[in-house]
Amino acid sequence: MKLSDLRPAPGSHKRERRVGRGHGSGRGKTSGRGTKGQKSRTGGTIHRAFNGGQTRLSKRLPFVRGLGNSNLAFRHDYAIVNVSDLKLFEAGTRITPDDLVARGFMTKAEGKGLVKILGDGELDRALTVRAHKFTAGARTKIESAGGTVEIIPAKAYGKPKTKRRRDEEGKKVPSPYKTKA
Repeated sequence: MKLSDLRPAPGSHKRERRVGRGHGSGRGKTSGRGTKGQKSRTGGTIHRAFNGGQTRLSKRLPFVRGLGNSNLAFRHDYAIVNVSDLKLFEAGTRITPDDLVARGFMTKAEGKGLVKILGDGELDRALTVRAHKFTAGARTKIESAGGTVEIIPAKAYGKPKTKRRRDEEGKKVPSPYKTKA
């Protein structure tokens, strides 16, 4: 076997189509692009949203601002636990999301996120429950059974927005950008 005998596997290498190389090639003159029109020109591509001259779909839809709740980065998904599920814990225990994960009320991933306690069912023992949110019914049922409710503060990103900046005494701070004419 010599280097000159080496060939690619049959069918693995397809010869390049050489367009615009004269009439004898079969792809001369218009080079397979037809005649005239946008697609025959160099750089002439049609935008994928182009709808044949009709108003495109993005223009026909109603104009709605903002990201909405569909954006996962800003959506708040709560793992839900009912008051009736808390009966499995002994009286006087402090229940955290980790305890709920250990008992199988939610997955490990849900336990790292936000937890909400709903008021479905009854509770007959005093428990200290830690969660991010409680419904009004759940709060009253836990407290009427002699327990307490502890709210885990959710992470707040950024500073709260104010219309105008104020100093420590509550007076408005003049804008450094405004000039008196």
